[in-house]
Amino acid sequence: MTNHPRAVDAPDGLDALAAADAAGLREILLGVCASRAWADAVAATRPWRGRRALLDASAAATAALSAAGLRDALAGHARIGVPGAGDATTEREQAGVRGADPALLDELRRANAAYEARFGQVFLICATGRTAATVLAALRERLPNTPAAETEIVRDELRKINEIRITRMLDGA
Repeated sequence: MTNHPRAVDAPDGLDALAAADAAGLREILLGVCASRAWADAVAATRPWRGRRALLDASAAATAALSAAGLRDALAGHARIGVPGAGDATTEREQAGVRGADPALLDELRRANAAYEARFGQVFLICATGRTAATVLAALRERLPNTPAAETEIVRDELRKINEIRITRMLDGA
C-alpha cells in the first residue's frame, strides 16, 4: 500500500484542511501517513494557527508513534527502487532512483532484502532529491545499526517525508 495525499487547493490549503469534516480530514491525513494513530493525533490538534503549527503537530505525532503505529506508517511506503505502478507520490519521491544503472538497482534490491531480513520492515528514507547511489550508501551505512537506533532514524525519516507531503498538499502540488 502506498500513500496518496489528496491535494487541498492552495492558497487556502490550510483553511480547507482545517474545515474538513472529521472523516474527510482523517482520509486526507491517511494519504500523508498510513498510521491511523498519527492521523488521529494530528487531527486532534486542529484548528492550526498556521502551516508551522500543522507541521509541528505532524512532527509531534510522529515522535509519539508506538511500535504498532510506526509499523502502520511503514506499511504505507513502497520499497525503495520499486514505487507502485501509477503511484505518483512514490514515483515523484523516488525520481532520483528511476533510470539508475541496472547493476546499481540490483545492489539496491539486495541491500533492501538484507535490511528487511535484519529489521523486519521496509527501509525508509526520505528519498526526495537522492540518487540511487546515495540511497544505497545510506542503506549500507544504516544496516549495522541496533534496532533501537534504527527505529529513531526511521522515525526522523518519516517526519521528513510527512512534512514534504503536507507541504505539497497545502501548496496544491
